[in-house]
Amino acid sequence: MISNKSLLSVRDLVKIYKLSAKSQLSQNFILDKNVTDKIVKSSQIDSNDLLVVEVGAGPGLLTRSILDTGITNMIAVEKDKRFLPALMQLSEASRGNLPFNVASPLLIQWMKMLYKREGIFKFPNVIMTLMFQKEVGDRIAASVKDPERSRISVLVQSLSLSKPVLNVPVDNFEEVVRYFYGRRRKTLRSIFKTIKSRISPTEQGLLDYNLEKLEWDLTLRPEKISSEEFCKLTKIFIENSIKFPT
Repeated sequence: MISNKSLLSVRDLVKIYKLSAKSQLSQNFILDKNVTDKIVKSSQIDSNDLLVVEVGAGPGLLTRSILDTGITNMIAVEKDKRFLPALMQLSEASRGNLPFNVASPLLIQWMKMLYKREGIFKFPNVIMTLMFQKEVGDRIAASVKDPERSRISVLVQSLSLSKPVLNVPVDNFEEVVRYFYGRRRKTLRSIFKTIKSRISPTEQGLLDYNLEKLEWDLTLRPEKISSEEFCKLTKIFIENSIKFPT
């Protein structure tokens, strides 16, 4: 258990150390502790666990939620040295926010270790709670006859029991910006057309109504939109419960 009263908030640490997510490392910060608390709850972590491992600890909010359970042995793995000052506050740490670009190779390696009963898999009933990009998670959990089923579905399901436990909502600014800048050569009109093709008619109506209020020139490209305007757009998705496509 940690005393959060003695710690700077993760948001403050991000500002102080000027931390930003690097797209080349597939980083994406979760800054809502309600979300990380739900992830930990779904992981069934408790103070009796012998060891908890977090891969991709980042600035450490999920780490804090894990430590709040009262666990005493934890390892946080983070390759980006920029996050060390934030993580040093938290002692040893955690479990499962898996960077997208290492997801499949790392999972396959774990399955090989599980088959051979190596490493942590020497122990019975190892529980792993991992967060993937939705497309990867869908493939892992895909059942027979599901078009998303792939070799990783067969491998994981042959060696373990896997199930989706929580869809983490897209509720932060960076996810929206990353989506738009991933399509930087397209106009806003084209990007919104793609978004609307992937959401419900009700959500389309809400989005159109709120976009009119923004009064954006839809012939522009993402680089012409200010940070403030992106914040307003993110707020539209959150306040109207519009599921942002990934």
